[in-house]
Amino acid sequence: MAADPQGQPEPVVTPEQGEDTRSAGAPAVRAGGRVGVVLVSHSSEVAESTAALAAAMVGSGDLAPVRAAGGTDDGRIGTSAELIHAAALEVDQGRGVAVLCDMGSAVLTVRALLGETDGRTMPADTRIVDAPFVEGAVGVVVTASAGADLDMVLAAGEDARTYRKG
Repeated sequence: MAADPQGQPEPVVTPEQGEDTRSAGAPAVRAGGRVGVVLVSHSSEVAESTAALAAAMVGSGDLAPVRAAGGTDDGRIGTSAELIHAAALEVDQGRGVAVLCDMGSAVLTVRALLGETDGRTMPADTRIVDAPFVEGAVGVVVTASAGADLDMVLAAGEDARTYRKG
């Protein structure tokens, strides 16, 4: 999921074609809908790679809508409220949106979006997942892809916090 020449992120990852299956400007929607996932990192490469890893862990199953929102609008290190907002709108299928952030200021940017009063509205039931970024992303994407509801998706991400590596 790289940026196009205008700095816009590439489309939602889909396992069947590896490309966008939406008509121009329309949100990605499938029958039945799933919880959408947005991965917010200060680095577009980290967000994109994490999305690819999580998608690979789903295997040949039906991938939930996942969008990387990394870096700034002009491709630098940082976060972009515009990229995050656009990603949340694109993955929203009416079942909630789980947002994972890599560190502090990414969380602050998402919290600011959730409290926006300037007309920019996040999808209903958009929630921040309190989880480590990579492990949480895998748990969230796999669980959302299995068709779980938002509470179960959040719990799967948060369970990654307790996984001991040593």
